[in-house]
Amino acid sequence: MKDTYLAADFGGGSGRVLAGYMEGGELQLEEIYRFRNRQVRIGRHLYWDFPSLFEDMKTGIRKAAQRGDLNIRSIGIDTWGVDFGFVDARGNLLGLPVCYRDERTAGLCRKFQEEHDAKAHYAKAGIQMMDINSIYQLIAMRDEGSPILETAAHLLFMPDLFSFFLTGQANCEYSIASTSELLDARSRSWNLHLIDELGLRREMFPPIIMPGTVRGTLMSEVAREVNLSPDVKVVAVASHDTQSASYVVPDGYAFLSSGTWSLLGVTLDEPVLTEEARLAGCSNEGAVGGRINFLQNITGLWFLQRLMAEWKERGNEVGFDVALPAAEAAETDTVVDVDDPIFANPDSMEKAIAKYCHKNNLKAPCGVGEHVRVVFQSLAQRYARGIREFNRLLPHPITRINIIGGGCKNDLLNRLTAEATGLEVIAGPVEATGMGNIMVQMRADT
Repeated sequence: MKDTYLAADFGGGSGRVLAGYMEGGELQLEEIYRFRNRQVRIGRHLYWDFPSLFEDMKTGIRKAAQRGDLNIRSIGIDTWGVDFGFVDARGNLLGLPVCYRDERTAGLCRKFQEEHDAKAHYAKAGIQMMDINSIYQLIAMRDEGSPILETAAHLLFMPDLFSFFLTGQANCEYSIASTSELLDARSRSWNLHLIDELGLRREMFPPIIMPGTVRGTLMSEVAREVNLSPDVKVVAVASHDTQSASYVVPDGYAFLSSGTWSLLGVTLDEPVLTEEARLAGCSNEGAVGGRINFLQNITGLWFLQRLMAEWKERGNEVGFDVALPAAEAAETDTVVDVDDPIFANPDSMEKAIAKYCHKNNLKAPCGVGEHVRVVFQSLAQRYARGIREFNRLLPHPITRINIIGGGCKNDLLNRLTAEATGLEVIAGPVEATGMGNIMVQMRADT
């Protein structure tokens, strides 16, 4: 039997359970089970269907357990950042986690900056200030008078919440907690002064643990459900998916995690907390070994995903086999600012692009090929701008980029990125997140 480590990897649109094991001296990954993730609107808010996701994760674990050739050693979980849920003192889930794209936080970041010294705040938190961040979600709950803030025993970020219902242990992993804007970037601990100032209860925030820490073992009832021994460990990996992915990037390369979001950055030993870094929209997020991933959050293939969904709704389903060759053949020099708020969550991405072009005296794209080409050109130019900003902030210039994640398969976007930045670009691995997740588990098992 193969000593095997399971990665439960949750993205904004889908999740999967992967098995990782060594074979022939190399790490092999095998997809065991893939499932859908979606946002559900109920009443005034947009939620994640956590119970379904948890059941899907257990299904994937169970399918792996049924394999006679896999000796499962541990499980690690990674997800997107900033979102969270709550449990009460008896371990019950308090409501569904709200999606970061919910409208409840609109304008709260700007209001916070009007009431606080943004420079001093960044010098402590080191995180790009955006409406989606956990801090503004909690402010929205506070301002609405949510009773959950008074009754919750623990606030748990998404991977922490999944882990809690596997192990019964409440803790918050460093990399995912760092996306909240509630950590002290230097001490790698909760910013208790800020938590007090916001009127939040300190005791609601569990201990911070580092990647590679064993969170606990499977609760007996869960172990029975998934047909595993209760001795199987749940390990805290770099549970923000970007940080799991970046763990596989070689030293000396900047990383570009290309997916729904694009995360462009470099790994450092200490945070960069200058005013210049704040104005450049940089974040200091937690990485493996207590290190810092100094990065920018950039809207990524969200553009293309929304366009393709929109075309499908109109009866014109376009696959990548059609979209990419059409973009390759298209001729347009239009570039849009992918960070413009108009593109955050429009009813129609096609109309939002047309509106932006009209406002800025640009030729609006027409047809599938031009739309996709504009998306790729715009992303490549945004990456180039990010590299220029990093080079002003870092002691040594970036000379090489490693593109990882699903977007690294996009040869046209990779080529446009190399042309826009003037840098060497290497692509892969596609499964960087799963690999990084499992590599941390393997290290914890030695």
